[in-house]
Amino acid sequence: MSPTPQAGDQLRSELGSARRAATSDQDWQSFEVRVEAEFPRLQRLFHTLYGPEADGELLRVVLDAAASWQERPADLKHLDTLRAMAPDWFQSNRMLGGVCYVDLFAGDLAGLRERIPYFRELGLTYLHLMPLFLAPEENSDGGYAVSSYRAVDPRLGTMDDLADVARELRGNGIALVVDFVFNHTSDEHEWARRALAQDPEYADFYWIYPDRSKPDAFERTVREIFPDDHPGSFVPLEDGRWVWATFHSFQWDLDYRNPRVFRAMAGELLFLANLGVDVVRMDAVAFIWKQLGTSCESLPEAHLLLQAFNAVCRLAAPSLLFKSEAIVHPDEVVQYIDPDECRLSYNPLQMALIWNSLATRDVSLLSQALERRHGIPEGTAWVNYVRSHDDIGWTFSDEDAADLGIDGHDHRRFLNAFYVDRFPGSFARGIPFQDNPRTGDARISGTTASLAGLESVPDAGADGAGVARVLLAHAIILSTGGIPLLYLGDEVGQLNDHTYLAYPAKAADSRWVGRPAYPEDRYAERTDPTTEAGAIFRGLMHLIDVRTQTPEFAGGRLLPFHTNNPHVLGYQRPGLLDGEDSTVVAFANVADTAQHLSAETLSGLPETAWELIGGERVFLRTGLRLEPLGVRWLRI
Repeated sequence: MSPTPQAGDQLRSELGSARRAATSDQDWQSFEVRVEAEFPRLQRLFHTLYGPEADGELLRVVLDAAASWQERPADLKHLDTLRAMAPDWFQSNRMLGGVCYVDLFAGDLAGLRERIPYFRELGLTYLHLMPLFLAPEENSDGGYAVSSYRAVDPRLGTMDDLADVARELRGNGIALVVDFVFNHTSDEHEWARRALAQDPEYADFYWIYPDRSKPDAFERTVREIFPDDHPGSFVPLEDGRWVWATFHSFQWDLDYRNPRVFRAMAGELLFLANLGVDVVRMDAVAFIWKQLGTSCESLPEAHLLLQAFNAVCRLAAPSLLFKSEAIVHPDEVVQYIDPDECRLSYNPLQMALIWNSLATRDVSLLSQALERRHGIPEGTAWVNYVRSHDDIGWTFSDEDAADLGIDGHDHRRFLNAFYVDRFPGSFARGIPFQDNPRTGDARISGTTASLAGLESVPDAGADGAGVARVLLAHAIILSTGGIPLLYLGDEVGQLNDHTYLAYPAKAADSRWVGRPAYPEDRYAERTDPTTEAGAIFRGLMHLIDVRTQTPEFAGGRLLPFHTNNPHVLGYQRPGLLDGEDSTVVAFANVADTAQHLSAETLSGLPETAWELIGGERVFLRTGLRLEPLGVRWLRI
């Protein structure tokens, strides 16, 4: 669809006057080319969301983009050009992600810069800094209640410090990732304060109603997200009105029915892009559009909004990537993964099913998920992780489980019991989040090491099964395709931090148990392979090194391999080696005992293969033995 004539004429007229004297012909022409390509799509999206009467606001969005492009630093424009020539840069087998809280891992942004040599030692090419923007000290939700998108938490530094970090990371080949919390703001954000004061410019930035009639109508079909914080989706204001707060009472949902809200948030997004941010984690994408009589989750307009934000960024920050955070049903997660929406997406299903496999010693659900749900569109990638800053929710599909004879509800109850040490023989020491002992409902908090058994058997030594579980879990995320993401500290086996209970602002949120401060003693031991930290670090560094030398692990293509053994996961990664077709077949044994794959199972493979992790040739005609919790990567 072409722009409406009136909008097109006005756009051309106003763009001409938007060009600044210092802007070169080359820079301006590149912007005009992108406007010609993107504006029709952006206008179509705006018309669908807001109607033709919003063309005035749309023109202001494009003019904002023109100003932002002209302010974009030259080195970022150069990066835009480089990534346009290599659009699959994020699908390399050399990609490795890390995630941390700045204050917990390094104290502040200056301390984080001092850790860049370590990030290079580890091999990071992607660093996600957890929320670091201004937020209320008490009511911050770990930084997800943003008071200003243009100010860093002063305890961490300044925006100039963040720009310096971004620049230095970029110089070391590391992409910067930050959260873009765009479903809601803190109730202390300037927009919220002005809405509360009934400023006409901001009165309709949020879902605020004078009485309970509309909130009651919405809540008939909307689920409670944090019932421990407040019932329903609305919270009362001091003046008697009610405001929508999907999550915590101090996080007010923005009303994207108002195109001025879209424009305001697009401005914040472009500001972050010009700061040097390479990837934005689009927080809570499933909740951004509401409609009476629906669940208000994953509505079609949510996708249109993401596409519109994407189109704006292609005008003024074309190399910026979106990463979706949608911890919802697997059928909904994949709907956000698209070159026109989010090119990257967390893979919560794989994460949950890795832990399921370790608890059950059975890979059936994980194997099924890799076969059914791993494939995503060209030009996109999973972000695979063993665990995040958040809790673990058992997000597998009940229908998928039923196909394997598993009752989803009962199985989740088992997993919750197992991972909080309420099941006989459990090795895990997780902490329940939002625990309901009556129903068995809960989610699980904890570090990788504590969930894998290193806390339950203290000082077990470097040969303990807990170390092997940590390495096995990471071997899967390193080899299934996409960007593997390490929660920093887990690579040295950091344990749960129970001191969060001493802090009133954290004590009610068990997720803080899995967010320890920098484990200095563990990092000091990382070069000593006789320690747990050293065994994990050495093993993980070896796996990372092998991955970077294995071009078959680039991209995301994965084919199943049926091992005929419920304890052994199998999959194939076809690719190219020196320009020739090549395939790596991966096996992972989740059992505590050795397992054997029969010669018949392997009969479709060559007689011998090169085992990449051990660096040795193996013979397959008599089958293959896998050590307890062992992993093999076979190049055939």
